[in-house]
Formats: sequence, C-alpha cells, structure tokens
Amino acid sequence: MIEVTGVSHTYPGRDHPALVDLDVRLDEHRIGVIGANGSGKSTFARLLNGLVVPSHGTVRVGGWDTTRDGREVRKRVGFCFTDPDSQIVMPTVAEDVAFGLRRRGLSKADAATRVDDVLRSYGLHAHADHAAHRLSGGQKQLLALASVLATEPELLVMDEPTTLLDLRNSRMVADTVAALPQQVVLLTHHLELVTEFDRVLVFDRARLVHDGQPKESVKIYRELMA
Repeated sequence: MIEVTGVSHTYPGRDHPALVDLDVRLDEHRIGVIGANGSGKSTFARLLNGLVVPSHGTVRVGGWDTTRDGREVRKRVGFCFTDPDSQIVMPTVAEDVAFGLRRRGLSKADAATRVDDVLRSYGLHAHADHAAHRLSGGQKQLLALASVLATEPELLVMDEPTTLLDLRNSRMVADTVAALPQQVVLLTHHLELVTEFDRVLVFDRARLVHDGQPKESVKIYRELMA
C-alpha cells in the first residue's frame, strides 16, 4: 500500500532537514509510529497524503505518486489531526460529516443515507443536530474520524489522536480504530495504543532508526528517551 523510496525533506527557510534518507514499504493492517517531538514522524505522516511533498525521493500510496498524483492520493488517504477542532468546519454534527461528501458525486439522498449510517456506526446519531463544537473531547475526535471515514478512504493516517483526551475517551478512540477495516498509520506518544499493532516504526533526529514488532520498538524508544 505505502512505498517510500529515498525520501528526504527540508521545509522552506529551514537549515536542517525534517526527514533524511527514508526507505520503507508498509503493507500491514496496523502500523504505529513513535518518536520524540521533532523526530520527523509528523513530517512522515504528512507525506502520506501529500500535505507535504518530498524534497527528494518518491512516496507512493496504492501505486499513486503523492507529488504527481496528489488529487488521487487524497481520495484514498484520510487524515485525522491531533486537535479535532481543526477539522470540524460545519455548525452541526450531521453537516460536518456531510461536508466531506460534497465532492464525491453522491445524490442528496445517497449522501443523507451515508451520513446517517456513519453517525449510527460511531454512536453519534443522537447528536446529529447538535452543535459540533459543544461535544465532549472524545465525541469531537469520533466526529473528526467519522467525517473522514464517510469518504471511504483506503488508508487512515492519525497524528496523535488521543493527545488531548482523558483515559476513557482515549480508550474509546483506540477501540474504534482497532475495529476499522482500513489500513491505519497511527502516530502516538501513548505507547499502550500500539502494543497490539502489526509493526511499529521509531523515528529519531529526522531518521527512521528502528522498524519492528511493538515490544522491541517500544523498548528502543524508551532507551532513546532515557
């Protein structure tokens, strides 16, 4: 699904690269990404849907090049940010889920059915007409997730989705993610979220320094932080 070949990236106006010499292929269902702030992991995440295009090298998702085929990539890759308020753009819960479907070519009836199905799937149907920004933190994160999943992406990238949540809401989001059929790439500082994942990448100082099973990757990360 994901092929990253010879990728380095330096942001405009910066002297030091955010990512250096990255080569990785990711086919597993659940992939965790861990590392300190500034390690390069968020740049890596944004490369996967073309929010950032590499200074050197290529990123392909499902065979599509993120630099050349950005529009096609964004149809296939859903992205959830750390703060759901940055993604919620419409006044009500139902309107926010419907917003992402506008470019999908659905009829009004089909779009309404899709919105209804998604809200029921994520326990938000009772809040359909509620003000989106008055939801709890966990409900907002579920809404951001539901709005992305309504577009039926093949890959879901989540950048520290539980950072602003308490333990109960973090668990709710984690359980929801665990049940998804999509391939998921999850960035997190909450190491317990990746213990059952198929593979965990460790970033440090703009490089991928370890790629392996969760237990070993978490051990390496803890050693780096020490």
